[in-house]
Amino acid sequence: MALRVLAHFVPGQKVTDFLAAEADWLDIRWCAEDDDTAFYRELPEAEVLWHVLRPLSADDLDRGTRLRLVQKLGAGVNTIDVATATQRGIAVANMPGANAPSVAEGTVLLMLAALRTLPALDRATRQGRGWPTDPALGETVRDLGSCTVGLVGYGNIAKRVAAIVGAMGADVVHTSTRDDGRPGWRPLPDLLSASDIVSLHLPLTDRTHHLLNRDAIARMKPSAVLVNTSRGAVVDEAALVEALRDGRLAAAGLDVFEAEPVAPDNALLSLDNVVLTPHVTWYTADTMRRYLTEAVANCRRLHDGEPLANVVNQPTGY
Repeated sequence: MALRVLAHFVPGQKVTDFLAAEADWLDIRWCAEDDDTAFYRELPEAEVLWHVLRPLSADDLDRGTRLRLVQKLGAGVNTIDVATATQRGIAVANMPGANAPSVAEGTVLLMLAALRTLPALDRATRQGRGWPTDPALGETVRDLGSCTVGLVGYGNIAKRVAAIVGAMGADVVHTSTRDDGRPGWRPLPDLLSASDIVSLHLPLTDRTHHLLNRDAIARMKPSAVLVNTSRGAVVDEAALVEALRDGRLAAAGLDVFEAEPVAPDNALLSLDNVVLTPHVTWYTADTMRRYLTEAVANCRRLHDGEPLANVVNQPTGY
């Protein structure tokens, strides 16, 4: 019998082509993340949910009466009510490292764009003001390779970022919950005060919520750039907006926000010294192929009664 999967995203042609070979044992139903009507229609029959970003609540899990597995397409499971899934005997699995190459490149992209005022230069060029060049560039814009880059969190993505910016000549320092013995480790306050670029690479937990608060941001250099491709609520957005407006922080490159999708009246959208993308640094054809390969492999394990990979909970009775 085919395994019923609810994929909570809209596929492109490459995705459907990739999955065509599994049609004899996988019955995949597709649903856009913002289409709650289709989601709640399909959810009661789903045995597996391929989850991206739209929060999955206790009520959602209660409606998924046949669910056996919530497969996160990515690493962070903060958008899933894991406790309820555990109580209901639903396994929750993730994909650590699968998106690391894409997010690392996207992180460096935001570093460079913010550091070199790319949006402002793009606008000026389109408006016929691109030449002669603004002399302020020669007073403020830096080479990434001349900077100290501080990585807050030092998992798969951060290590890839370190390799890229290190190859460009940057000095790299990092911090995590404790001294890991690697060269370049710094306590967070020291890292913040020493870095020209601070890049966040850590999950959202009770401990990391608003880790970059007003006091932490105040430790950073006024010339520094903050980059966040982890989770929006790691940063106190109100404090960040104040620092960017008041010149106490030079720029920011953000792929994530406290509330997503980002609201049209979010103050960050009105600031010229912020580069923004809509939580898509992970979203490439290469990451999607890695995601689908792992998702199909775990579905095959479930179908065949084998142990699942990368389960983050211990579901009751599983």
